Amino acid sequence: MSNAALSQSPRLLAILELGGYPNFSPLYRQLGFDVELVSSQRKAQAALKRQIPDVIVAEYNFQSDFRDRTSNLETLMARLQRHPQVRVIAIYQPEHRHKLDSLIARFPLFATLPLPVTEVDMESSLRRALATDV
Repeated sequence: MSNAALSQSPRLLAILELGGYPNFSPLYRQLGFDVELVSSQRKAQAALKRQIPDVIVAEYNFQSDFRDRTSNLETLMARLQRHPQVRVIAIYQPEHRHKLDSLIARFPLFATLPLPVTEVDMESSLRRALATDV
């Protein structure tokens, strides 16, 4: 058994870029996650080099002015293709759901939560992620 398999706490990477919803770190810890919170996709990429988490919570930020992508999540999701066991929960603005659907067609997401996100909705998604065998 690997050291990762022996780890007692599941790992969660929270990427809180723009915000607009509560910092759910207390909930993450209450559910037993070892939490790392970063404030940018660049810092998330650095965190992924150190350790692959079990769950990632990230915002989907649609950007019409990106040259080669439509959001902040493409680079993250492309990197995670080598790690299909990672469960990604994306928080999105409801008016951008059609753009998020385009991303989901290319990269599977474990769950999507529209703003405003409640603690109950987040907890439900996290409990499903904990219960999912990969």
